Amino acid sequence: MAEDIKAKLKRYKTAPFDSRFPNQNQTKNCWQNYLDFHRCEKAMAAKGADATPCQWYYRVYKSLCPTSWVS
Repeated sequence: MAEDIKAKLKRYKTAPFDSRFPNQNQTKNCWQNYLDFHRCEKAMAAKGADATPCQWYYRVYKSLCPTSWVS
């Protein structure tokens, strides 16, 4: 599974289509991926596991959210 995530991260260009957010306004998608990233990091830290899988959410929310929100 970790190899699959690492392969996806290497091919990553921009956020893929998410059927939960079909509208042009992607604000909710940005927020959901931001929350997922922080939940993932918290869960991985609690387990003592590597947080590399969380980088997917990080990259998605960084590409969806306006720069002024992320910085």
